[in-house]
Amino acid sequence: MKAHFILSQCLLALHDVEGALENALLAHRLGSETSDKSLAHLTTQVLRCKKDRWDEIEKKRFREGQELENQLISLMQREQDENVALCSSDIERDEVIEEGEKKINLLRATFEAARAASEKKREVPDWVIDDISFGIMIDPVMTKTGKSYERASILEALRRHPIDPLTREPLYPHELRPNLGLRQACEEFLDQNGWAVDW
Repeated sequence: MKAHFILSQCLLALHDVEGALENALLAHRLGSETSDKSLAHLTTQVLRCKKDRWDEIEKKRFREGQELENQLISLMQREQDENVALCSSDIERDEVIEEGEKKINLLRATFEAARAASEKKREVPDWVIDDISFGIMIDPVMTKTGKSYERASILEALRRHPIDPLTREPLYPHELRPNLGLRQACEEFLDQNGWAVDW
């Protein structure tokens, strides 16, 4: 487990986010199986890897969008120049230039609207948040009452006081069950909303 954790940190420093995430998830799984005390650190590493992966995806998306916009504007300007060269009068040339500028401005406005839509207010739904650490859950477990918590948070709380945080009844680590449906939903949410790792 420790080797995968350290390898994950090293790969992240080398900007190999996929390898780092793979090793962080493996270390987290091994830590979960053994109820290791370092589970909170493993969870943090997984979230750091997911955040860095999201940042990389966002940078690439932004760069590709910018390149596409510049290429389209360049093509439109080239087409406009060709059409201007074919014009026989100044009036016709002015009309072609005006029409070309309108199209280019419309294209710029369209790209700008798309950028603004992708930067809209982002919210984290309550079902993704752990009620103990107030962080995003990546390995939720369920108590016998049906309440879900992040595994690392509830195990740390149970080490201090073996009681259910909600009902105050006795609760022991062996009574916790993985909440696979919530885990899948949290993974999907983070895959689509990598910014939420910083929440």
